[in-house]
Amino acid sequence: MQIRHIIAATLLGLLALTLTACGEKPLLTDVSFSTDQITPNADHDNDVLVITYQLNRSAAISIYFEDGTGQRYYFRDHIHHAPSVEEPYQLHFAGVVAGYTLPGETFEGFMVERRVLQNGHYTWTVEATDAQGVTERATGSLTIADADTTLPELRGFSIHPPVFSPNRDSIRDRVTINVDLKKDVEELNVYLMDDAGTRYHVREKEMATPINEAGWHQFDYDAGVDLGADPPPDGTYTVIMEARDSVGQWTRATGTLTIEDGGVPRAYILNGEVEWSSGSIPLNDTLYFTLTVENDSTVPIRTSGPPPGTVYQSDQNYASLGEYEQSGAFRVAIHCETSPIDHPWRWAIGGPDDLVTIEREGSEYVYLPAGARAVITGGIRFVDYVAARNPQYCYASLIHEDVEISLVNYHVDPVHLRIQVP
Repeated sequence: MQIRHIIAATLLGLLALTLTACGEKPLLTDVSFSTDQITPNADHDNDVLVITYQLNRSAAISIYFEDGTGQRYYFRDHIHHAPSVEEPYQLHFAGVVAGYTLPGETFEGFMVERRVLQNGHYTWTVEATDAQGVTERATGSLTIADADTTLPELRGFSIHPPVFSPNRDSIRDRVTINVDLKKDVEELNVYLMDDAGTRYHVREKEMATPINEAGWHQFDYDAGVDLGADPPPDGTYTVIMEARDSVGQWTRATGTLTIEDGGVPRAYILNGEVEWSSGSIPLNDTLYFTLTVENDSTVPIRTSGPPPGTVYQSDQNYASLGEYEQSGAFRVAIHCETSPIDHPWRWAIGGPDDLVTIEREGSEYVYLPAGARAVITGGIRFVDYVAARNPQYCYASLIHEDVEISLVNYHVDPVHLRIQVP
């Protein structure tokens, strides 16, 4: 038994001697900074240095700087790297580190993500820690001089309204995002981000302040609906504004925006068909029509009166009935070649049994629900005529007021109408 222990001990000792003799390469070698002073001010003269190091095993790398008070500023914070292969690692450093605040300094409404080091003398450290917890580091000194330390501050960041419904009904259809930028920048971006990290870009509105220059900036967001694109799904999003200056400093402002009832409104005169009562009527008689409107979208569409069944006199129009144009409302309209104004006779796209009432911004509006159909009837009593245009063509249209009359809903199923005159 004793002989076995002696043999085992001898073998272990020989193994230890062998490992010691062979040795293991240091974890971190050949660490260097290309210069001991930079002037990070974006003048393209001594703005950047190169950090070089050889990593012989996989490890987490940290690169940081300490000022005279011991305050630490991180350029890299425990970033995992595989071993160097053919060439050592090289990083360019322009004096910009993770965001920090100076003593007594506060920022209201925005955060500092990346910031240039203040002028002064620093001790740099390149540190590597492998999976076994072995840590090796190298240090040196660096001087920062003539740095452009002015931050691209984002003042007065605001989002209005905080809840919007991009569906082209002209009620809370757009969001305005404002900011007072305090420094010229290389980039000023705004986007929405959902919980999965998907981004939705917001474009800047053309204003007196040129893009990326200091001053008041405004971003306009319709969620893409104006171009016929489906908006992001309903829900609450984080709105992020980011500014980056020429030195590489980043600032960020954030807020929230809720989308509800979003979608592209699509409505049609069903099959492009209109049932006319006649193509020839006596003067002072009425031309009647019947058609069906279909809401072929995922959102309700707004409308306004007068109700189906209303009969106009030919010398009247929707305004004379007190039913003025309403931006974003859909209405069925009839137009004739001798009409004194564009589409003078208009009707709601449904009656009380077809429509639902929705409260928006403290007021009530009526909508045709998503996927619903409604039969619309109405008439025009012709009390006058134009001899030079008798007969004339009359036709129906589905108007999205102050928005558009889509080609598919314009000049639908014309009737060749003759007014019989005694």
